[in-house]
Formats: sequence, C-alpha cells, structure tokens
Amino acid sequence: MKNIYISLLFVLFGTIILSSCKKVLDKQDLNKASPELVFSDSILVKQQLDYIYNQNLPTWFGNTGGSLGSTNGLADDGYSDNKYVQGSLTINDVVDIGSTNTSGNYNKLRIINTFIDGLKTSPLPNDQKKRFAAQAIFFRAFRYFDLVRLYGGVPLILTPLEGVGPDAKDAAKLPRNSTSECIKQIVADLDTAIKYLPKKWLTADYGRITAGGAMAFKGRVLLTYASPQFLSGDNTATDQSRWQTAYEANTLAYNYLISAGYGLNSSYDGLWFTEGYANPEAVMITGFNTSQGQQTSNNNGYESSTRPAYLSSGNSSSSNQPTWDLVQSYPMKDGKAPGSPSSKYTYSVQNFYKNRDPRFDKTIAYNGSTWSINNNPNYRLWTYIIGTKSVEPVGATTTGFYLRKAIDPTLALNNVPYAGADWIEIRFAEVVLNLAECAAETGRMDEAFEKLKTIRQRAGIEPGDGNYGLDEVIKGDRLQMINAIMLERQIEFAFEGKRFWDLRRRRLLTALNGKQRSGIKISATADAPTNLTASGFPGRDALSADAAYTYFTITVVPLDTKYKIGYQPGIYFFGIPTATINSDPAIVQTNTWGGTFDPFK
Repeated sequence: MKNIYISLLFVLFGTIILSSCKKVLDKQDLNKASPELVFSDSILVKQQLDYIYNQNLPTWFGNTGGSLGSTNGLADDGYSDNKYVQGSLTINDVVDIGSTNTSGNYNKLRIINTFIDGLKTSPLPNDQKKRFAAQAIFFRAFRYFDLVRLYGGVPLILTPLEGVGPDAKDAAKLPRNSTSECIKQIVADLDTAIKYLPKKWLTADYGRITAGGAMAFKGRVLLTYASPQFLSGDNTATDQSRWQTAYEANTLAYNYLISAGYGLNSSYDGLWFTEGYANPEAVMITGFNTSQGQQTSNNNGYESSTRPAYLSSGNSSSSNQPTWDLVQSYPMKDGKAPGSPSSKYTYSVQNFYKNRDPRFDKTIAYNGSTWSINNNPNYRLWTYIIGTKSVEPVGATTTGFYLRKAIDPTLALNNVPYAGADWIEIRFAEVVLNLAECAAETGRMDEAFEKLKTIRQRAGIEPGDGNYGLDEVIKGDRLQMINAIMLERQIEFAFEGKRFWDLRRRRLLTALNGKQRSGIKISATADAPTNLTASGFPGRDALSADAAYTYFTITVVPLDTKYKIGYQPGIYFFGIPTATINSDPAIVQTNTWGGTFDPFK
C-alpha cells in the first residue's frame, strides 16, 4: 500500500478540516463540514482513517516519532554519542507523554478516540463501521504500548476530552493508571481489532492492519510485559503466568499467520524488495513510494542516511554504521561461535570476514567486500587508510563498516533520495523468535530449539548434524536457551531498531556498563603493492579480499573515547517531564526518578 498514508484530511481536537476531496457533496463547504456529514460518507471516513495511519505507523527502524527516534545508536550494534549511553539522562529528555503539539501521543490518541466516537452514530453499515473502527482501535493500542514501554503506567483516556475552556482543563488532570491496567486495556483493544479485521485485504488496500498483524503485535506486547523489565529490578525475574499468556498469544499469531499464507521469505536480503503479498514475511508494514511529485511522494529516506556519501550523490549522512561489537556477534557458516573449537572454520581478527553466517555479508559492508550497489553487481568497497588518510573519496566510515541491509542494489545514483522500500515493522521472523522465547520461558525447550533452527535454516547456515550449529545442551538450561535466542535476535534483526528494546525489556542494558563500543581501523602496510597504494589504485579491484588483507593491519579502536557506557537505573522506565506534571499535578513521578509511582504494579 503505497499511497494511503498521504491524507488531505487533518483532524485536530475534534475539529474536522477537509480540503481537495474528490467527492464534493452538493457544494458543501468541506472546510466547515460537521462530524455528522463526514461520518455519513464512507470516502470521507476512509480519508480520516488514512490520516490516522499516516500519524501512527512507524518509519524506518521502528521510529514511532518520539524522543528516542532511531534506537540503533542506543545499544551496542550501532554508535552515537548520546545521553542514554552516557548516563546523563534527565526527567525532561523523554517527552513523549507531553501534549504540546499535534505530534504528541495524547493528541494522536485524541484524534483516534474522536474517530472511534464519531463512528458510533454513523449511518454507515455496521460491518463497514466495525472494520473502520477496528483499525483505529489497533492504533490506540499501538500508541498506548509505545507509552507504556517508555514510562510504565500512564493516564488511560478512551474518549475524546473537551479541547478548550477551564472545565476541560480540569477534566484533563488525570492520574496515571497502573501498568497492569494499561496492559489490560491494550490487550482488550487488540482483541477487538482482531475480531473485526480481515485475514487479508484486497490488493488495493495492501498494507492495512490485518487480524494476523494485530495478533502478532499482541504477541509482542505480552512478550514485553512478561519480560524482567516489568517484573522487578532483577534481570532474572520471571512470572510463569505472564509467560504462559504470552506463549498462548504468540502461538495463536503464528498458527493464524501460517493459515493466512505468511511465513519466512526464501531470501533474507531480498525480503525488503519483495512487494505486496508476494512477500510472505511482511506482517505489518509502513508503505513508501519512489514518486518525486510533491503531492504524491513518500520516500523513505533510509538509503540517503545509510550509504557511503560518495555512493549517494553526496546526500548520505552514513549514520547507520555497524560496530565491531556487532561484527563479532555473527557465528561462522556452520553456526558455531567464532573461535569455537567445535567449528570447522578457523577464525582470526585479520580475516574476520571469512566463512561467516551468510547474514553477515548481507548486512555488513566491509573493506574489500563486493557490494552490489548503484546497479553494479561487482562494485568493491574500500575503506582502508594509507598513512593517516582514508582511501574513501568523501566522508570516511567511523566504525570501519557500512550497513548494506535493505540497500537497493538496482537503484540508480540519482534516484537514491527517492528510495521507496517499505519498512517492515513486524516480520514473520519476529513472530517465530517471539514464540521461541515464550516457549523457552515456559519449559517447552524442544519447541524453542526447533524455532531457532527454522531461522538459521532460512539464513543459509550449514545444517551440520541437523541442528544448524546449535548445541542441544541448551535444551537443558533456560538461561542458555534465552541467551541463544537473544543472540539470534541480534543477528537476524540487526539495525532494525529492536536491539535496544530487547536489551531493555530483558534488563540487560546496564550489563553493558563499563564497556566501550569499538570499531576498527584498517591500514595498508609499508610493503603494500602499488595497486593498493598508488594514485588511482590500478588493478586494485582485481585483488581478492584474501590477497589484499595480506597487506593490511587491523586495529580495534574505541568509539566511546570520552566515556564508558553507563546506563542509569532509570533507563528501564523514563521519568515524567516536569512540564507534564506542572500541567497535570495528578500525575505522580516514577519511583526511580524521585517519585512514588511503582511501574511494576
């Protein structure tokens, strides 16, 4: 679905403003249209719903439009210098609970609630109204989950409050609901959405929320709620009743999606370029397009922010660079850890790129690698240093690597700013690994093991004894199994915005404290041949990577040079901003930020 997210309808505090609508109702001034008029016309209702999609669907990396933005630099896979890893976060840094403008969560929730409320008295057929409402109800659950995973319990508002006047202001001074009450409401909304959403939409409506998508999201919600983040200050805490509930939800989502034709795409790297229902892995997507017209363009911006600058018409910020930490996490082709005595492949830092999990080459672009890019399947990437100067013509990599995942190999250089690959918010692979984790936490070790094997089999890891490099000993140890699943998630979803949230819900962010993320510097040796050092590098691309690396030295360098990672205890539930409490004194600050509100209740 490429165009439903661009709406000509703006809804603000219950006032409906319409412009350029193709269906004009008997010369009515649509700028002054009443809710009764709008909700009696299916085309206008659909436009309102499209606006809700446009406001709430996440962009690339799962960015929901809040203070955190892209989370790739907030953990160990990517690098950025920020308050989160420095441990200098304040209560006024995460302001997603505020309501100062139309981009705030509660303004978005008001628009959603207004839409749901307006449908109640609509003369449209009941089945049509229920399907419209189900999509909006899904987004209410989506938006509240975004708030709850940030703060714990927040005020639950399920009807549109009055927007103006002193009475309205007083009525809006609401206390925080408990975390458990919020989760209960989120699940109830998702159950309602699931009941009335279809298995699949017609092709013209591809990309709208389906029943399977809502089930998968419910599985994510309950998996998160069962995780240690919501249990206590201990990363080993567990609650079997929550895990059992999460297991049942994820099993239902898995089986339902299979019955609806979903599954793993046969291609790990190609899944980002498989459009529409031809891509069985795309459970929930945000649609983009390649149009260059002002009224129709909806480009994703991903390629422009990811490619090396000189491979992007000078438009790239190259901000999505993998760390050495991520590079080291990939197993070998046989699925064994690098350096493991049980692996048939030898590992060395000097030849770090050799014989790795096939997902490595499909995710990491490294010095000397062949990278199909700009419609050149044989392009060679070179990032090494001669003396103190990089051989890259513009903007050398900071970490020693570039991200190549979801970079379109056929996109022409001048079209990079108009890249339109869809963002896949929920892949079927996530459903598989969510189920594996719930199975492990409820003692279903064989099931968890089989689900891990499914992911590794699709990845192209060698089967070996049939276990794709996994050691059956992990079946007997819950912690080992969970560690294996977390590693698989790190690799499978590298740079998809999930690592920070996974470490956070598992209370593993603070386990990184004292660490410095690292990159590498690759330097040509003094005796390197002229095809690696002479001006123009004649014949360099004809060298194999192995031949070239004979003349390189690799130095691991810290990226966090001014500090070591130091997440605060309050990283697991952010503080409520001062401005929010000032405007709503009924809201109590979280106990890890000087207040008394307990997010575990």
